[in-house]
Amino acid sequence: MKTHYRWMRGILFAGVMALLLSCGGGSGGSSSGSLGTLSSSSSGTGIGSSADTGTGGSGTTGSGSTGTDGTGTAGSTDGTGGTDGTSTAGNGSDDGSGVGSGGTGVSTADATGVGSVGGLGSIILNGVRYNTDTATTSLEDTTELQIGMSVRIAGKIDSEFTAATAQQVESAAELRGAISAIDVTGGGSFVVMGTSVTVDNATVWSGANSLADVAAGCVVQVWGLPSAPGTLRATRVELKPALVEPLATGIVQNLDKTGQSFTLGQLTVQYNNQTVFSGGIDASTLAEGAIVRVRGSVAPDTGVFNATKVQGWYAVPKRDAAALQLAGVITNYAGPNAFTVLGMPIDASNAQVTGGPANNPWNSIGNGVKVEVDGFMTNGVLVVKKLRIRNIPGTGGPVVFTVIGPIAHYQSASEFMVKGQRVNAGGSGTVFENGTVADLANLPPGRQIAVVGNAVVDGVLIAQTVSFLPP
Repeated sequence: MKTHYRWMRGILFAGVMALLLSCGGGSGGSSSGSLGTLSSSSSGTGIGSSADTGTGGSGTTGSGSTGTDGTGTAGSTDGTGGTDGTSTAGNGSDDGSGVGSGGTGVSTADATGVGSVGGLGSIILNGVRYNTDTATTSLEDTTELQIGMSVRIAGKIDSEFTAATAQQVESAAELRGAISAIDVTGGGSFVVMGTSVTVDNATVWSGANSLADVAAGCVVQVWGLPSAPGTLRATRVELKPALVEPLATGIVQNLDKTGQSFTLGQLTVQYNNQTVFSGGIDASTLAEGAIVRVRGSVAPDTGVFNATKVQGWYAVPKRDAAALQLAGVITNYAGPNAFTVLGMPIDASNAQVTGGPANNPWNSIGNGVKVEVDGFMTNGVLVVKKLRIRNIPGTGGPVVFTVIGPIAHYQSASEFMVKGQRVNAGGSGTVFENGTVADLANLPPGRQIAVVGNAVVDGVLIAQTVSFLPP
């Protein structure tokens, strides 16, 4: 009997271990390996382990193809075209300020994520690190993805919005042209081609340190999140030496299909039969309220912009049960169960809310507040599971930027690069974990670090914490 008992116990133990290993993630893990839990000095930001991906069983997604590992590409079911069964992730930390820990395996659920890049190595979007080892990337208006650029990521996500693997990454600027007016009151804003651009403490600047360094007539390229008609919340602003092909993004209003025109804020867009349409729309499906990018060859004349190309802006799925993560500014707020973000109807009445006052975070939520939301589509409404408050007008909000990777182009502790991002870790307040400032100059090839900061000044990430990762 004892032998039989030991034999049965051995089989049971082996079965449990096999189950645990199968749930723990297989191939597709980040090249950085496990990061463990590394806390930042001032913000309490945790950097979780890489989002190792486990494969699922055979699955069919939408109307697209079927993959034997559950990674089939979904077809469009909402008329927006593209790969609508896609992936994103929310934030795995309790306070909504850290990078999701991952390490539990990414499910085969498809989802879509839209927001701005909060970190590199692979890509950190809305607080979650996406493994990009096998992702395809499409970039416009830049040669490399950088912090603050708007992005759409498609891939795989776990059910708790904590671990993700990217399959597709696309990014393009939202606005390009000369500044016609500047308002430094409040959080600050400026106008380009009739679009009012607001900035906040999370706006990344390149070629300047802040709005105080620019003037009317300066040419800028802006990545940002469309909010109310005619307005854009800037996530990255780059100064350009001269005007290149102009670009505007916004919500279609006053659509006149007979006259082939519509307005974006104060700008009248004129299109014709030679205008190229893409991004899941054409001249027949262009609709009032749609968010579009408009490109032209010359700057607007007397407020009229002749479009050479009209693109649908970051299409997202609308079919039931599609997982979706959005970062944007609240508009049309009528209560927790009725507002919009990036034009998407939102019901957050049962959401876990973080980032605001602990006693009643809803007191600080309303129009103009920047948030991140994670949830699932139901009858055309995004039913939110998690909501993180990122910026309250007049108050601000938490800012965390992260880069993970090996050191490159080392000049000094105040001048080196990680994943193409310039870093300054020479400040007296920089905290070093598992190493010292002297170790920056002597890291073995391929050894990685994680840099966390809350500001990018003239294109340089100011490090608060530098963590030396295990080899």
